[in-house]
Formats: sequence, structure tokens, C-alpha cells
Amino acid sequence: MPSRLCEKFGIEFPLFAFSHCRDVVAAVSSAGGFGVLGATGHSPETLEIELEWIDQHTDGKPYGVDLLVPASIDSKEEALAPEEIEERIPPEHKAYVLNLLAEHGIDTGGLYEGPVREGVGDNMREKGAGLVIDAALEHEQVKLVVNALGPPPDFMLEKVRAANRYVGALAGAREHAIKHAERGVDVVVVSGTEAGGHCGEVSTLVLVPEVLQSLARFPDSAVVAAGGIVTGRQMAAVMAMGAEGAWTGSVWLTTAEAETAPAVKEKMLAANSRQTVRSRSRTGKYTRHRSAWTDAWHAEESPDPLPMPLQGLVSEPALGRIAALAREWSPRGPKPDDLFRRARRRTHESTDLRAPGRLRLHAGLRRSRRATERYGRGVVLRRGRA
Repeated sequence: MPSRLCEKFGIEFPLFAFSHCRDVVAAVSSAGGFGVLGATGHSPETLEIELEWIDQHTDGKPYGVDLLVPASIDSKEEALAPEEIEERIPPEHKAYVLNLLAEHGIDTGGLYEGPVREGVGDNMREKGAGLVIDAALEHEQVKLVVNALGPPPDFMLEKVRAANRYVGALAGAREHAIKHAERGVDVVVVSGTEAGGHCGEVSTLVLVPEVLQSLARFPDSAVVAAGGIVTGRQMAAVMAMGAEGAWTGSVWLTTAEAETAPAVKEKMLAANSRQTVRSRSRTGKYTRHRSAWTDAWHAEESPDPLPMPLQGLVSEPALGRIAALAREWSPRGPKPDDLFRRARRRTHESTDLRAPGRLRLHAGLRRSRRATERYGRGVVLRRGRA
């Protein structure tokens, strides 16, 4: 599976695995892929703990970190005071959530009590994200820093370049990818609408070749495909289109290493590829999932989701309570995770989706090689007939 990214990063396979779980990141990097840790929710201190652990469990193998520094955000320049933030959250949004939880038999006591914390959204601005990047770059094995929403800002480019590392960015549309390449981004992650995280509207099959054609004049920017890539055959398909690697995320949520609650894992494994929607109900930006939560926010009577990060202040207290109940769920009790289910687009195959990350990676690669061999045999046969 030749790719210049293997040489650039010193990896065996151009398979990138995004996860908020350090165990998944370490397992993939140790197996020859490239793990990427979601760092937005971390302070420099907590990130240091996670990265130190990954360093100790990857035998010098490279990995990366991923941040959210969006081009558009409520109060982009600096965090508002807690009282100003409270004023920007309409009371009807909180009331809607409280009623929704009550309808599903979930305790709402104290859900929104207490003041808004200081520095909300700082990790999405230079003030906080800059410190997180500094902490990440202290670790020699961190070879890639990715911005998951919008073009990497100047401070990110300057810090990463000064440390002689690489910069990546996600793109959900052709024009986004062009902006990334114009800024000299090393790895453009082209994410189709099938993606489980923040996503656009164009399918991976359409978007990847469209971007490849547009970035032909930017040879220094490598294109990595993302969005609905779970199996080795899908990885082979995007490589055949011209992508130099595959970026994966949702597939790792059900692995043995993942911290996903068992009840939620079962919901995800039972879901099919039609059980997802694009929704702003969680973060204020579009992500792909499906549950009673998203259905409620798509109802006619629901308020419009707020911009990032305000929507998170409405949703996260509720979703955190639901997640806690999901962790406590037993087959004999209620199923509060029905409200929380994050059913992802994926393709079912014989690979055990509960398997450890290392086994999952190698099983996918075997299927990718077989798919590539079949494609090669087909080309030879067609040429022979000609």
C-alpha cells in the first residue's frame, strides 16, 4: 500500500485513527498505523498526562493530536464573562431539554444549577488552543497537529512549523480543501458526509476525486480520505481514487480499548447504515448521529440549535447525565441510552467490531490488500480482452 505519508511519518500503513481514547491511539500507532488523539477537551495539564502515557506505550512510534479551532464561533476573539454567556442562552433552550429528559424518565434535578465556568470555548480560540499545542509539541512523537474545523489559524501554523512538525486540516467541501492547500497544509483530510464527526453534505465518493482534481496544483498537500471508512475494502477504494491514506474515527468506538459505555457500543453495533442524520443538536455544528435526542431537536416545536460553543452548554450537561446512566445500565433495567444512541454509518462484515484496535487494523489491511489484488486482476483481464 504505497504512500508518501508512510515515508513522511515513518509508519507502515497510511491509516489514521482519530479517537478521544489514548488506548486506541496507542494501539493503532503501535500496530503500524497513525493514531490521533482528540485534544480539544483537554487542558495543557491533562493533555500532558495522556501524551506521557501514549509515549510510554508506543515504543517511539509517531502519533498526532486534533483540535477544534473553528473559523466561525460565538465570540471568536475572546471568551465572554460567565454572566454574558448566560444572557446568550435563551431560557426556552434549557426548558426544552428539561422537558425532554423528564419525558424519558431521567432526573433533571440540578442540571443547570451553578454558574457557567470561566473561559468557555477557550480551547477553540488562540488563548487556550495555543497552550494545548505547546504542550503537545513538547512530545517528540507528536508529528501531526490537525485542525478539525476550518483552516488552521496563523498561530497554529507558526507553532507547528517552528517545531518542524506537520499540519493537517479537515475539509468537507472542495473550496475548504483549496483554502487549506493555499495555506500550505501538509495533510488535507477530505471528509465526506458519511463521517460521524463534523461533516458536510457531499459524499466521500464524490468529494475525494473532486478535491484531488482541484489540488493537483498543490503537490505538497497530501489528500487523505475520510467519511464512512470502516472496512479494508473501503480503504482500498479511496486509495484507488487517488487518496494517499484513510482517516477513520467511528470504527474505533466499539473496540476493546474504547471507553464507550457497553450499552452504547451495543446500540452502535446493532444500528444500520440508514440510522443516522446530520444534526447541530450536540455542538452547534453539524455532526452525524441518531437518537431520540436528535429526533427531538429536529421536531417542529424545537428551538434552533445555538452556535458553537453555546449549544454545548445546553446539551453537554444533559448528555453527560444520559451517558452516566448508560454506563450503569443492565439488561434488566431501563435503557436511558435510547436517548443517547450514536448510530454511525458503517458497513457490516465478518470482522469482529468489538476486537482490539491492533486486530481490527490488521484485519482491515488484509481485506484492503485482497480488494486491491482483485482490482489489479480485473485491470489485467480487461486489457487482455482488448
